[in-house]
Amino acid sequence: MKTNLDTLLTALYVFIDDHVAPRHRIGRPPRLSDAELLCLAVAQVLLGFPSARHWHRFAGSRLRHLFPYLPGQSGYNKRLNTAGPLISQVIGALAGQVPSWHDDLRLIDSTPVPCAASRETVKRSALAGTAGYGYCASHSRFFWGLRLYLLTTAEGMPVTWCLANPKLGEREVVRAMLGRDPHLVRRGQVILGDKGFAGAAFEAFVTDELGAHLVRPDRRGEPARFGRLARVRQWIEAVIDTLKGQLSLEQHGARTEAGVFARTDQRLLALATAIWHNWAINAPIKRSLIAYDH
Repeated sequence: MKTNLDTLLTALYVFIDDHVAPRHRIGRPPRLSDAELLCLAVAQVLLGFPSARHWHRFAGSRLRHLFPYLPGQSGYNKRLNTAGPLISQVIGALAGQVPSWHDDLRLIDSTPVPCAASRETVKRSALAGTAGYGYCASHSRFFWGLRLYLLTTAEGMPVTWCLANPKLGEREVVRAMLGRDPHLVRRGQVILGDKGFAGAAFEAFVTDELGAHLVRPDRRGEPARFGRLARVRQWIEAVIDTLKGQLSLEQHGARTEAGVFARTDQRLLALATAIWHNWAINAPIKRSLIAYDH
């Protein structure tokens, strides 16, 4: 099987058409189907077009062989902003197809998703009340926006995720995220997190309610349990780096709550699609996007 963008998008289209039930609509069906919409959204981030305006011009001149009909920029944004439930459904279906879904290891972490860079933008943002100020320890800086919480397999396939106000506690958000669908974590699995998940109550939740095992680096002054775990912690940090570096998560450009959620889902779908396809073609590096970014 070829490893290029056209093949990836064709495979994704067929998978959605075969495995994900179409949404029921009232009235005339759209000229761009839901499967085509998601393929178009994946192509946008894989090719590195965070700007919808630039992407619309590029797609109109370079991707007509894959998408005979392309909606206008406004229509595309509206469709994408309402596609969140479908994107989540597709990611879940893709994740269930990869062998690592049955592994005993899950990775969990959170990362900032900035939504504004100036005080004036914050004042007039439609995200007021949803977003907030938080601190990014890895970059030693404050930000205004949301925080993405992400649970993945060992190679980075998204299992579940959510966006939350950065003022909320990490343990409380993850507990709510995992508690809404406890079947995503099987009994006996290991959840690998960072020091921010330290706490007797949270560890009891993972052990008693989920039946899993929380593994995290030891905090200063604690009895030795797991050590620093620096090498394995790099796995989830590499997944976050892929989302931000290659899939431009921090350049999402969204100005509304629906837009931020949709564009975060869009990037997670692109990552999930690449990992799923790399498993299908037996690529050596499952999270590699090199074959699909041009």
